[in-house]
Amino acid sequence: MTSVLVPAARFERWVLNFRGRHGETGLTVVDGALAGAADDGSTFTARLPFAAAYDGLPDAAGFAAGVVAPGDWGLLLVRKGGFAVARLAGVQTVASKVGQRHVQGRTKAGGQSQQRFARRRDNQARQAYEAAADHAARLLEGLRGPVVAGGDRPAVEEVLEDPRLRHLAVLDPWLPVPDPRRAVLEQALVDACSVQVVVTNADAS
Repeated sequence: MTSVLVPAARFERWVLNFRGRHGETGLTVVDGALAGAADDGSTFTARLPFAAAYDGLPDAAGFAAGVVAPGDWGLLLVRKGGFAVARLAGVQTVASKVGQRHVQGRTKAGGQSQQRFARRRDNQARQAYEAAADHAARLLEGLRGPVVAGGDRPAVEEVLEDPRLRHLAVLDPWLPVPDPRRAVLEQALVDACSVQVVVTNADAS
């Protein structure tokens, strides 16, 4: 079983390629998702982004047309090495902030030196998370739609513990991003708006 994110503009081609690999594929709509079952026993389940339910015909083009980004939503990416926050209207970025914070790597030193190093490292990480929370609170104030998050789960969860952010509704998929930079944020926007497909190959052991 594998999971892939497919941009809406490429979804029809993706289904055609699936049929080319696995044979004639029947499409059905099940529980708000588009399901495909191929002659060789392989299957896929495609879900719209932003937890939207699909209720149209079992058709790849119609399903792709159902991909619509909310009018007001957010992105929150956090790792120890940095953060990125964006507020979006559809696929347009209204405001964003990308920041880096230096957090020292691990040390091989032992004893008290290691303990001091660990305390310093924890303090640096805490400062990074506080900075991320400050910018998220500013940019996402009054947000009406959902948030898509990614990075280190414990880091994101710590940022979301900020009282100013506890009202945010975080949706799947979780984005496993590297240290956030501007290019990473832009790719995360594409991924957040993509169709979420789970594929089960019949020949998988």
